[in-house]
Amino acid sequence: MTESATGTTRSAGLTLRPRHGQSFRFDAGALCLELLLTGGRGPVAAQYETLDRVEGLHDWVRDCRLPPGLAVTVTDAELAAVRDTRDALWDLALARAEGRTLPPGPLAVLNTAAAGTPLAALVAADGTRAWAPGATGTGLLATVARDAVELFTGAWADRVRTCGADDCALLFVDTSRPGRRRWCSMDRCGNRHKVRAHRARTPAQEEG
Repeated sequence: MTESATGTTRSAGLTLRPRHGQSFRFDAGALCLELLLTGGRGPVAAQYETLDRVEGLHDWVRDCRLPPGLAVTVTDAELAAVRDTRDALWDLALARAEGRTLPPGPLAVLNTAAAGTPLAALVAADGTRAWAPGATGTGLLATVARDAVELFTGAWADRVRTCGADDCALLFVDTSRPGRRRWCSMDRCGNRHKVRAHRARTPAQEEG
């Protein structure tokens, strides 16, 4: 386990399984950007919608960078609020990545979510870290929203980026020391770019 740019304990990323092509590891760099992987508005993101059911959010909780063992109760109204905030995060993260002013509507949605009471951790009797009982969808949403507040206002705000591939819309925060991360994953878009560049340099060899 390591620590994200926004202070959230995490693993080294998620395994994504696109509809076409091989699965790959993707590190979004922040909890709030991992929520974007659950779908969203628009024809592309909507294909990957998983928050149309409570089980989809439970699956995300299990796989995201939050420490394991979180049991959260989510109502239909809370699930709808998570979807609304996720869609607002798309707008805000894209604005950051493109150097634009944060749009006021999505910003209001984020700030409302962040005002809630976040999830709480505690020390179990055996000395290990555990989640406080009674975790709710509202607490989960507040935790994600506060992670976004830290990201968009902190030292990494100018490192929110979109993958450099023309056919990839994944967003991440570049936490690398040199700040030169360009791809969602070198195993996916990075390697595809290298192959295309190689073919462009050696057209005669490819034809032969």
